[in-house]
Amino acid sequence: MRHIDLMSWPRREHFKVFTGWGYPHFSVCANVDITAFYPATKQRGVSFTVALVYLLARAANTIPEFRYRIRGEGAVEHEVVRPGMTVLTEGDLFGFCTFEYAADFASFAPKAAARIAYMQEHPTIENDPDEDDLLYMSALPWVSFTSVMHPLDLDNMDSIPRLTWGKYFSEGDTQKMPLSVQGHHALMDGIHVGWFFERVQDYLDYPETVLGEA
Repeated sequence: MRHIDLMSWPRREHFKVFTGWGYPHFSVCANVDITAFYPATKQRGVSFTVALVYLLARAANTIPEFRYRIRGEGAVEHEVVRPGMTVLTEGDLFGFCTFEYAADFASFAPKAAARIAYMQEHPTIENDPDEDDLLYMSALPWVSFTSVMHPLDLDNMDSIPRLTWGKYFSEGDTQKMPLSVQGHHALMDGIHVGWFFERVQDYLDYPETVLGEA
């Protein structure tokens, strides 16, 4: 992790303006094409959810703005950010579990699957408030939504990006899935979210680049 020098940071004016707003977050939702990726997970016998969590975390880690966080009056850049995800538990409630990020899917997948299984048996929504090297992720597999708004504690400077995906659907010969990205405008702009969507789609189109050869 490095502390960002605000005086020399090109975003210093944007940071100053948007950290003063009461609600400085923005959200972008678009459909991504999972025609190649979904069957690739089935062919490999891996969880689609675990594979998607890894793919989204990998894409986010390639873009510095997704690793920026607000700390007090300043900002930091994490070297790596980890996925944290809501998991459906007994009684139709959810728990929250974090994963250790690994550079390759073969290392990430078994540990992530074990964490999900553990959370389903030991549900909790508590997490360390001092941990901000995270990407908050959630699934809404019952709805092919067109927009998402996340709850935020406006008394705290929460700058962790939120990534949410929904129910996939057929469109002609393709399968598509809604994906929402919510970020803090002091740290990122629409262009950075656009880069993220481009990287995600590249990975979805070529599953072997993230999952390895079948």
